[in-house]
Amino acid sequence: MILAINTSTLQFSMALMEEDETVLGEFSVSKGKGHFGGLIPALDSLLTTTRSDIHDLKALVVAIGPGSFTGLRVGLSTAKGLCHALEVPIIGISSLEALASQILHSHTPIAPIIDSRKGECFTAQFVWNNGHGLTRNMEDTCLKFGDFPSAFKEKTLFIGNNFVRQAPLIEQTLGHRALLAPAHFWILRASAVGYLGLKRFHARDFDDAQGLNPLYLRPPDIRPNLNRSRV
Repeated sequence: MILAINTSTLQFSMALMEEDETVLGEFSVSKGKGHFGGLIPALDSLLTTTRSDIHDLKALVVAIGPGSFTGLRVGLSTAKGLCHALEVPIIGISSLEALASQILHSHTPIAPIIDSRKGECFTAQFVWNNGHGLTRNMEDTCLKFGDFPSAFKEKTLFIGNNFVRQAPLIEQTLGHRALLAPAHFWILRASAVGYLGLKRFHARDFDDAQGLNPLYLRPPDIRPNLNRSRV
C-alpha cells in the first residue's frame, strides 16, 4: 500500500492505493485557502474509513510542483516526515505530468495548466506514445495566457485546476486551437500522482528524501520590507 499526496494546488488531495493501482480511498478538498492544516486530520480519516494501518505503507508519493509555494512546502514536509518515521522510500512526481495523465490516449498534445500568480500559469505539453505512456515535448514553464499563441501552435487539449477561470482565457487566446477536457477533470487527483508513483515504485526508482525539493519555477513574491525601521 502507498500514500499519495497532492498539495501543489489549492484543491489538495490524498489517496491510499494498493500496489496493483487499486484506489482504496481518496480524500479531496475542492477549493479554499489556508486549508492545508487539515492534511493530517484528513489522513487520519482516510486510514480510519478504509480500515488501513499506516505501518503497512510501502512508500510515500508526493506531487513536487510546480504549484502553490505554501502547499508544496507543506506536502513535501509531511511526506518526508512520514517517510522518516515509517522508514519507507519517497517518490516525487511532477504535478503537471500527473495532471496530464488524467487524460487517456489523446490523439492531440495535452497541455496541463496550474494557476500561478500575476496572471500567469505553470504549463507543459505531453503526447501519448502509442499507448506506452506520456512523452514530454515541452518543459515546465510559467507563461501569461497572452503568450499561449506562440507556445501552442497546433490544436491542443487543455486540462487545468480551475475550469471557471482558466477555460475562458484559453479559448479567448487560442480559439479553434483550444480543446478543453470536461470540467470534472479539472482537479489534480492524488490517485493520478500515485499512479505515476507506482510505476517508479515497481522499478525501485526512489528519490533521496533529503535531496528532494519542490519545483517552484519562479521566485516567491515575498520580499524584504525595505521601509521597516532598523533596530
